Amino acid sequence: MEKIYDEVGNIYAPSEGSHIGVTSGGCVTGGSSHDRNSLAKRNYKDSIFRMVFKERKELLALYNAMNHSNYDNPEELQIVTLDNAIYMNMKNDVAFIIGDRMNLYEHQSTVNPNMPLRDLFYIAREYQSLVENRDLYSNKRIMLPTPSFIVFYNGSSKQEDVMEYKLSDSFVVQEEKPALELTVQQYNISLGHNSELLEKCQKLGEYSIFIDRVKEYINHGLSLQESIELAIDECIKEGILEDFLRKNRAEAIEVCIFSYDEEKHIRIMREEAFEDGLVQGIEQGIQQGTSMAVLQAIRDMLEFGVPMDMIYTKYPKEEVEKALQK
Repeated sequence: MEKIYDEVGNIYAPSEGSHIGVTSGGCVTGGSSHDRNSLAKRNYKDSIFRMVFKERKELLALYNAMNHSNYDNPEELQIVTLDNAIYMNMKNDVAFIIGDRMNLYEHQSTVNPNMPLRDLFYIAREYQSLVENRDLYSNKRIMLPTPSFIVFYNGSSKQEDVMEYKLSDSFVVQEEKPALELTVQQYNISLGHNSELLEKCQKLGEYSIFIDRVKEYINHGLSLQESIELAIDECIKEGILEDFLRKNRAEAIEVCIFSYDEEKHIRIMREEAFEDGLVQGIEQGIQQGTSMAVLQAIRDMLEFGVPMDMIYTKYPKEEVEKALQK
């Protein structure tokens, strides 16, 4: 069987038994010109997570903690980052080689059930790069590195320690054995979750503490920048990400501010999309003459705080009054 671990473009040829891993970060699409400018800016900006784990030593420690392995030589880890490799407005952050598996690691601060679909695009691009100069019509099987897909989550929504997202959950027709499947494991790295993992990887634990401090000060009413600067000062004093924060203080502040703005923007876009979906659903209900669907849709809009004037512009007054009565 023919191995495909040859150098292709920015992908470097690993040795026998190598392991490929990829950290991938997503961006918001659409929106105003300000949003598009923010998107362009994001394409050239690291996240705090990537900044911490772009060094071989820290990346190796994270890999060992995730896989219960004991590699001790950072030089065995080969970073093969696809610089500015944007696919569907998403950027691969860090790739590394150390075994016969291809890992996609991504940090997320918002819940995203579409990660399997995103990772499908990522892994297809990686495999396409690897086999670009190979004869797919050959009678010899081309061997591919076995993939795994990991999300590190530390957002504000409550999530289990470990969750699983499947690509097949998005299929309109559900089948017992889907022809195509991709499974993403999500690990909650907020404080109080996955304590063993955070203890095994010191930098991951310290990263979680830093992010938790920022959130804590924001919840106490401090401005975003004040919260970030206070968290940095305290973490440096307590030896938490001390070297990293001393060397990268200005950039860390800028990246944190941007990432929080991006998270807020994603949340707003989702809320607006949900309201638009309700409006569309009600219009379809009216066209179909389904009065109960209209009433339920109006009640849903009321529950989610859609302004009354907006509801009255879309639906008959009598229907709104019926919904209010029940």
